[in-house]
Amino acid sequence: MEKNLSNKKLNGWLALSPLLVFLVVYLVSSLVAKDFYKVPVASAFLIASVYALATTRGTMDQRISIFSRGAGNSNVLLMIWIFVLAGAFANTAKEIGSIDATVNLTLMVVPDKLLLAGLFLAACFISMAIGTSVGTIVALVPIASGIASEIGVPVAMMTAIIVGGAFFGDNLSFISDTTIAATRTQGCSMADKFKANIWLAGPAALIVAALYLFMGADISSVPSVGSVSWVKLFPYLAVMGLAIAGINVTLALCAGLVLNAAIGMIGGSLGWIDFLGAIGTGIAGMGDLIIVTLLAGGMLEVIRHNGGLDFLTKGLSSRIHGKRGAELSIAALVGVSNLCTANNTIAIITMGGIAKDISDRFDLDSRKVASILDTFSCIVQGIIPYGAQLLMASGLAGISAASIIGYLYYPLALFIIACLAIVFRFPRHLA
Repeated sequence: MEKNLSNKKLNGWLALSPLLVFLVVYLVSSLVAKDFYKVPVASAFLIASVYALATTRGTMDQRISIFSRGAGNSNVLLMIWIFVLAGAFANTAKEIGSIDATVNLTLMVVPDKLLLAGLFLAACFISMAIGTSVGTIVALVPIASGIASEIGVPVAMMTAIIVGGAFFGDNLSFISDTTIAATRTQGCSMADKFKANIWLAGPAALIVAALYLFMGADISSVPSVGSVSWVKLFPYLAVMGLAIAGINVTLALCAGLVLNAAIGMIGGSLGWIDFLGAIGTGIAGMGDLIIVTLLAGGMLEVIRHNGGLDFLTKGLSSRIHGKRGAELSIAALVGVSNLCTANNTIAIITMGGIAKDISDRFDLDSRKVASILDTFSCIVQGIIPYGAQLLMASGLAGISAASIIGYLYYPLALFIIACLAIVFRFPRHLA
């Protein structure tokens, strides 16, 4: 019966309409509430999923079976297991003091005249290590805003420096949920995606660091920092090293958890019960993302079953000329999705399947497609004033989110370089 149902496609726009329902429900509700974080993304996905099932042909059992097949897809489940381990690792590392140690180390090595560039690079390094732009912002914005008043630099500018660096790491980190989502939806390894992504993020970061070096040449104030507990840096370095070496990320995160437990218990900062509690808290923090991933996987499978993705990819294909156009269309799709959802991970999960279909149709390199998804979602997320990162940064710095946007040089540099890379087919080995 399932086979017969698969031949009964809906009208193309009707098949795609659940995606439109999701975007409208979330966007309109958020605008009415005047708060993009007051409306849970999971709620919008649930309404859109119910609508998708209602518009699908077949018995209810058959419809639910189609939805469940998408939610239980092996790539979706593997993504969820990585989310679980990443949440557990990040929170246990925080509990043993690894974030404080990382912040103190990076600030300790920053000379005065390199303060602006140094803070940017510190944010890059920390976000790369801990895999979260929000965590980096929480750790560094209070320090940066405090320094701003001492050296006469606008608080908005100092805050923007941290936000830009935070997105560098969020775009590249092996334990970032955007990296996990981008690589799993495109079927490539994190190490390969990193090697592709660094060709975009690396030059952008170097250009912006050079700009900050020039802008901060006259600064002569040294911020005070706490002591560095060197051993607490090891879990981050170990996870990064193992991931770069090509070790499966689940094994790398498990190794990081073991190290966190050993350092916490030997050092006396974290007992066994506290360690278990930290794991639970970290996993719980990923709960919303896990639910959204399941709902998105199920809803997109229903859309695919009804012929919506075929309709969309064929429609796009008729207007796309070659690989360059295909990559630009993927960049535009994930960027628009991010504008509507204000969440770069959700944007990648929502458009990942469509991007994969376009990639297969035009024989694109999966490593570059994963890089494009992650990069353009981070670019948009980094400049929208209603995004979690700018809202968090503005709240910690005591300024408006809009005031930060004019100083966000890194997202702008990354956007220009990413577009040029698509237009001029760079790097060549991924063209």
